[in-house]
Amino acid sequence: MDDLKRLLKYVQPYWPAFLLAFIAMIVGAVFETATRALLVPVFDRLSPGQTPGQTLFDLDSLIPRDDWYQAWLMIAVLLVSFTILKGVAEYVSSYLMAKIGQSSVLYLRTELYDHLLKQPAAFFEKHRTNYLVSRLVVSCSAIEYAVSTNLRDVIRETVALISFIGAAFYYNWRLTLGALIIAPVIALLTNEFGKRLRRLAEMSLEGNKDLNDKSQETLSNHIIVKAYGAEERESTRFVTAAKNIARANLRSASISATSPPTIELIGVIAIVGMLFFGLREIDSGRMVASEFFAFLVFLLQSYDPLRKISRQHNEITKAFAAARDVWSILDENESLPVKPNAVDLAPLANEIRIENLTFNYRNSKKKILSNIDLEIKKGEMVALVGESGGGKSSLTRLIQRLYDPTEGAILWDGVDLRDAGLASLRRQIALVTQETVLFNDTIRENIAYGRPDASQADVEEAARIAFADDFIGQLPQGYDTLVGERGVLLSGGQRQRIAIARAVLLNAPVLILDEATSALDTESEALVQKALGNLMQDRTSIVIAHRLSTIRRADKIVVMEKGCIIERGTHEELLAKGGKYKKLYELQFAEMEEQKIEI
Repeated sequence: MDDLKRLLKYVQPYWPAFLLAFIAMIVGAVFETATRALLVPVFDRLSPGQTPGQTLFDLDSLIPRDDWYQAWLMIAVLLVSFTILKGVAEYVSSYLMAKIGQSSVLYLRTELYDHLLKQPAAFFEKHRTNYLVSRLVVSCSAIEYAVSTNLRDVIRETVALISFIGAAFYYNWRLTLGALIIAPVIALLTNEFGKRLRRLAEMSLEGNKDLNDKSQETLSNHIIVKAYGAEERESTRFVTAAKNIARANLRSASISATSPPTIELIGVIAIVGMLFFGLREIDSGRMVASEFFAFLVFLLQSYDPLRKISRQHNEITKAFAAARDVWSILDENESLPVKPNAVDLAPLANEIRIENLTFNYRNSKKKILSNIDLEIKKGEMVALVGESGGGKSSLTRLIQRLYDPTEGAILWDGVDLRDAGLASLRRQIALVTQETVLFNDTIRENIAYGRPDASQADVEEAARIAFADDFIGQLPQGYDTLVGERGVLLSGGQRQRIAIARAVLLNAPVLILDEATSALDTESEALVQKALGNLMQDRTSIVIAHRLSTIRRADKIVVMEKGCIIERGTHEELLAKGGKYKKLYELQFAEMEEQKIEI
């Protein structure tokens, strides 16, 4: 019931349409019942010697019993009319429920997507992307089907069931009460089947998550898989996961197939018992044959919606298993706190100051950064160097406020970033990373990602500054060329220059470069270095790099090791000290010195 209440919250905005659909279902059930009620006058006309039974349609007062033609004509007209009206009512209810299902799940899916976008980096480190996408697409689709189809059928069949039982009461309340004795048995069986199906649905969903993870991991790394001849091993892993899903689904199918026949068998046994009691009612004169026949028809008809309700209950149970996965994500709120009176940050005027900063990930005692004190003045270029795992990237992520410090503070012109609006902070910082992120869209849209309202002239100017306009002009569709998934249709250097053009167009006062040239060949690096030189002009730059050409230009070089700053100074000062930087220089930078890459 808790799951149902939460699901109905998304249906609530569409209650007028839901009410109209419900009325249409009632109308459809009434006309379906009326169609069955025509059986009494038909039976009476076929048995003229029998005492006529009470009916909803008193044809005897309208048409003499010996006027067969008029009676059959009226019955035929009523039968066709009722069928048409029932069909119209069912169409209206089906369309409205489909509209409600699509609209409510659009609301849910949008809420979930917006919720995901608001989560900090720590959230995405905890959840695999495939899992989140599966909840966004597959689980929400299951919920949509539950609302538009399963819920519709449950309501429609419930209304039909009530209508049939009401008609059965009309003809003989004693027999109807006797037939309802089996209702608790059916309810218990339905509940038990539902519990088992819910467990199996959860197993199936978990298996699908595992299957998605394995397949995405293998296909995205297909080159490594082929290089190491691991195709058969990966296929075995995939088949194992797929078999687990198949077993759960087969057990679920077994229960789903067992439930309706079991309930139908109980109903038939009850009807067989009713036959004997019905004969007694006829013998005692409390019923006539036509009334008992109509009662029997309605009783038999009532087991059809009961069987369908049982089947739909099973399907809704599976949908609720998917819904709980969605609820679990929506309930997991790791959003960075934003104060109601958050400061709207202005462009950097003086400095970014990092004071006594310590950072460790939540639920981890290991310190990633310890006692960091650093001053980055406006217009300075600060290079962060050190071995992998030293905390360089973590520090830049804290400056972007993807995380909050465990201790200490980061001040932007004296304003603690925790007191600032996130949107205003992100507007002040442009980011170019080692792994260039491009979207499967046109070159124009990728350059204008930070400024979607930018003019074509602005986009082209940004591309020119990034030394990207030449190769863009040689492409078949120019700026309208699709770059493919993650920019796969472009070379590494071209992707990087598109990313630099994106940062140029954003025109943010602070720039973060995260090893932006480390994965490029010499020719591509030369072009990218020139583009970076243009980008860094008149900006405050924080650079994670091991390329000599970038580091030598830095106003300040900060050497990090195991989350601590161990040295700082200019290139010449640090070489003169003969410490860690000199060792790094000799190991990593001497070769680049010989190549004399200049900006």
